[in-house]
Amino acid sequence: MSRPRRPRALTLEERKLWAQVARAVVPLKGRAPLEAVEPEPAAAPPAPPASAPPRPSPARAPAPRLPPLAPLERRVKTELRRGARAVDAVLDLHGLRQDAAHHALIGFLRRAQAARLGLVLVITGKGTPGLDTALFEERGILRRVVPHWLRLPDLRPLVLGFEEAAPHHGGAGALYVRLRRSRLETPDV
Repeated sequence: MSRPRRPRALTLEERKLWAQVARAVVPLKGRAPLEAVEPEPAAAPPAPPASAPPRPSPARAPAPRLPPLAPLERRVKTELRRGARAVDAVLDLHGLRQDAAHHALIGFLRRAQAARLGLVLVITGKGTPGLDTALFEERGILRRVVPHWLRLPDLRPLVLGFEEAAPHHGGAGALYVRLRRSRLETPDV
């Protein structure tokens, strides 16, 4: 007959986490509150050698908040769909591999922002299958990854928002990208 397993002891980090959870939880009506497991005092760390001065711990600055992405305004989408408004520049990523497409996208968006362009079109393609493609081969990878790239922290200072393009601009195979104004701009005098 096998012996019942003895539960493992919680680590110091697990005890601290459980104590935080137990303090934050409000019990249901008629139930007892969670029992907080206090962390056991850890053994004192060994004293540093007398010759080494104590190092100050680096102060962590709070991570800067990323500017939120905003959808295109309804008026702008209507004008684009009707052809009453044109895009300022176009980047076609057809036939590029992911790494080349990523570098091309970053460079294009930086140049467009420096040129004070407001709305650009990025064509990714729809990833139509060819006759020689395997059954399980991935198609349309740029169509899927470009929106993720546009959400990355390194592009947030450039990108105000993006949406799928109108059918005459490529539909699901293209994106309208609104650019932020450069913070380094100086007003024209």
